[in-house]
Amino acid sequence: MHVFIGGAYSGKTDYVMKLLAGQKVELVDGNLPDGSPACDVLVIKNIEKWLVTQDLEDDEPLVKTILTRLKTLEENCAVYIIVTDMGRGVVPMEKQARLLRDTCGRLYQALFAEAEQVVRIWYGIGEQIK
Repeated sequence: MHVFIGGAYSGKTDYVMKLLAGQKVELVDGNLPDGSPACDVLVIKNIEKWLVTQDLEDDEPLVKTILTRLKTLEENCAVYIIVTDMGRGVVPMEKQARLLRDTCGRLYQALFAEAEQVVRIWYGIGEQIK
């Protein structure tokens, strides 16, 4: 599993797609696939959009479910995940926005621990963290 993180509109998707040029890539935006796509590489971006549709009150089982699904997907193709860093800055006033921020933080910690590669993207430039 490969994880790419950066702020909104920081060039994450362009960076990853250039990296994967010439490969059969399936790009999934704002969803967590159930099935097994027929591709060399599966790129999942904006998983935060999918998280908003979930119950974020108890995020531990949710994080475990996501990791299990990603590991299953990895059995058939390489998995690249693009996530938005939302942990820096002002804590949101709305409860749901705070829950999303907290859940993303816990999910990202779990993803980074499992990933073989973690890259932070700033202004289209990658910095390898792991």
